[in-house]
Amino acid sequence: MTAASNQALLMPLLAMVCLTLLVWLRLYMVRIPEMRRSLIHPQQLAGSADKHLLKDTRASDNFINLFEVPVLFYVLVLGTMQVGLADDGFIGLAWAFVGLRVLHSLIQCSYNRVMHRFAVYSLATGVLLVYLARLAWLLAA
Repeated sequence: MTAASNQALLMPLLAMVCLTLLVWLRLYMVRIPEMRRSLIHPQQLAGSADKHLLKDTRASDNFINLFEVPVLFYVLVLGTMQVGLADDGFIGLAWAFVGLRVLHSLIQCSYNRVMHRFAVYSLATGVLLVYLARLAWLLAA
């Protein structure tokens, strides 16, 4: 496992960070104009229970989701790099996870068909489980 492998594994991690920032940007591009149109004062949204005041919560919901399962992805990638096991297999799995999460975000932030989103979410989580199993196997060897 070389420094080049670690660097290559870092790229999908950075791509996930970029995805999160893009969804954050989308969140504010949708939310601020909606608040202005609906005359919603920012303080009215101080609690999560007040979320019902907004009609379009897709970007907000997706942004929150990007801090759930993807957190495990970050931990696994950084752990893989730390123990020096970065290789083409982990790099491929990491990119597969990121690609599926991008697709998940595109679905959720646009037409938001639950079963489409769930299928992609499940595939991405499955990829992460394969990543975890492979890492555990190599660490145990």
